[in-house]
Amino acid sequence: MTRIKIPKGYESDKDLYTTQLLIKEIKDYFQINLANNLNLKRVSAPLFVSHNSGLNDNLNGYEGPVIFDLPNANNQELEIVHSLAKWKRYALKNYNFKMHEGLYTDMNAIRRCEIPDNTHSFYVDQWDWELIIDESDRNEEFLKKIVNIIYRTLKSLDEYLSTLVPTRRKLLKDQITFITSEELLQRYPDKTPEERERLAVKEFGAIFLMQIGTTLSNGEKHDNRAPDYDDWLLNGDIIVYDEVLDDQLELSSMGIRVNPSRLNEQLKLSGNLERLKYDYHRMLLDGELPLTIGGGIGQSRICMFFLQKAHIGEVQVSYWPDEDRKLLSNKGIYLL
Repeated sequence: MTRIKIPKGYESDKDLYTTQLLIKEIKDYFQINLANNLNLKRVSAPLFVSHNSGLNDNLNGYEGPVIFDLPNANNQELEIVHSLAKWKRYALKNYNFKMHEGLYTDMNAIRRCEIPDNTHSFYVDQWDWELIIDESDRNEEFLKKIVNIIYRTLKSLDEYLSTLVPTRRKLLKDQITFITSEELLQRYPDKTPEERERLAVKEFGAIFLMQIGTTLSNGEKHDNRAPDYDDWLLNGDIIVYDEVLDDQLELSSMGIRVNPSRLNEQLKLSGNLERLKYDYHRMLLDGELPLTIGGGIGQSRICMFFLQKAHIGEVQVSYWPDEDRKLLSNKGIYLL
């Protein structure tokens, strides 16, 4: 089963109680410090949204959401969220947040089209955050400033965990390296996008890979991104080197969000102009929504990385195919 990687000599820590305590420490410490460092306030968030609202995250554009109807609400059709990328911008307006104030929330999602492996699950838990910005902030310099704040928060967590577990070795480099998807292509022209990421994080330790969704000089995209939340010229992923799996691990996807002109341009480029019928898109075009920057930070991914786990199921309760559980159990890897 090639989609599951079994590191040689790896076995799960059988002390699940201590693992659970450390998961709580990680989540409590990181979210409190992230909120303080980015001026965010915690809010409640929806598990599902109306299909007609256009608020759900379309991810790469082809993953279908879990859809259900409500017999006692006129059979209204609803979708389990993929993420809250669009909803957060609407909430900032609705809750009367001010300039350079923001929100964060616990986002729980079901991604039914996901292919489960060491780092991917049908269940997604992340901190979704969003911050109101000025038109003058819509530039690469401001994006890098916010990335550095998030990275310093991760570094602080790394140091905090080393005080809790004195034998633990710190994992993060002092600095994160900024590189665009085009620069990555030029650096490793004969490699696939995944191979480029892996080579880059092995070289630098941690990277912020920028401009994802744009067409590169080879006529391809590094990866697809939905056209109606991130500005493809001002977005990126925080990716670190995972020593346990000897592979790249994406911890966060984020970006400065589209303004009306970039929304129109990206919908045209992606052939999605029909989305302009949705309430969210009309509000954005009419200037009724604030300019923002935001993203998602994987809770289980962070726990997996900092606790040096080989499988995300060691820090998260989800559904796993029976053959996966059997394979992993036979190799000494126990899923929650």
